[in-house]
Amino acid sequence: MLELSQIDPDRHLLIAGPTASGKSALALAVARAQGGTIVNADALQVWSCWRVLTARPSAAEEALAPHALYGHVAPDQGYSVGAWLREVAGLMGRGRLIVVGGTGLYLTALTRGLAEIPPVLDEIRAEGDALLRSDRGLARMIAGLDAATAAGIDLRNPARVQRAWEVLRATGRGLRDWQAEMPPPLMPEAHSQRLVLQADPAWLARRIARRFETMLQGGALEEVRAMLPLWDPARQWARAIGAPELVAHLDGRMDLAAACEAATISTRQYAKAQRIWFRGRMRDWETWPAGDSPHAPA
Repeated sequence: MLELSQIDPDRHLLIAGPTASGKSALALAVARAQGGTIVNADALQVWSCWRVLTARPSAAEEALAPHALYGHVAPDQGYSVGAWLREVAGLMGRGRLIVVGGTGLYLTALTRGLAEIPPVLDEIRAEGDALLRSDRGLARMIAGLDAATAAGIDLRNPARVQRAWEVLRATGRGLRDWQAEMPPPLMPEAHSQRLVLQADPAWLARRIARRFETMLQGGALEEVRAMLPLWDPARQWARAIGAPELVAHLDGRMDLAAACEAATISTRQYAKAQRIWFRGRMRDWETWPAGDSPHAPA
C-alpha cells in the first residue's frame, strides 16, 4: 500500500487517472493531511448544471478542504482549455495546488504549455456548430483544415476537428502553426509532483457501473430533466457522459435500463480513451495503483 508520506507537501500535486478511479478521494485525503487547494481539471465538472451526473465533489466534501473551478461555468457560456489555464494561473498565489482530473488536454497544457490563440468569435463558433450538424459536416471540416493541423489531431474527434477548423477560420492560421509558438508551461516539472492512477480494467468497469447506479439514486435523472428545455447536443455542457442517454429516456426513445447500459458503455469507452492519452502524452508521470486506500495521518 502506498503512503501519503510518498507525496511531497512542498510542491504542487497533479493527480490524473481514468474516470471512477478514485482521483477525488485521493486529492481530498492529501489536502486534509498536508494542506492545499483542490483544483478541478475535468472539463465536464466545470458546468454549473451538473453535479451528480459528473461526480463532482459533494457540498460536504467541499467543506472539508478548499476547492476551486468546480461548477462555476453557466450553460450559456463557452469554455476552453485556455480559459481554464488562465484561471489556474490566478490561483497560483494561493499556495500549494492539488490539481485533479481526467481531462488530459488540461493537464498537458498545464505541464507543457499552451499556444496563446486569439478567442474565436461567437459567430464563427455558431457557423462551426451548424456545419458539424450538416450532412457530412465532419468530413467537410476535415477537408478544410491545413495539412499540418490535420496530421496532428484526432480526426475522429468532432470537438477537436471543430476547434481546429474554427481557429483557421478565425485567424487564417492553422492550429499547429499557433502551437509552434507555445510559451513555457505554467507548472513545470520542478515545481510539481505528477501522479497517474492506473486501474485494472475489470475493476474499473465494476466501479463505473456501480457509480452510475449511485448517480441515478442521487438525482442524475432530475438534473437532466431540469436541462431538457435548454437541451442542445452541440453545446459543450451537453457532452456530459450519460446526459444524451438520459435525454433519450426522458424523450421516450429508450427505457431507463437501456439508457443506463448505454451510459455505462460510453463511460467505459471514455475511460479507455483517457488511458490511451495518459500512456501517449504523460509517460514521465509517476504511476499510482488505483484501488489502494492511501494511509492518511489521523
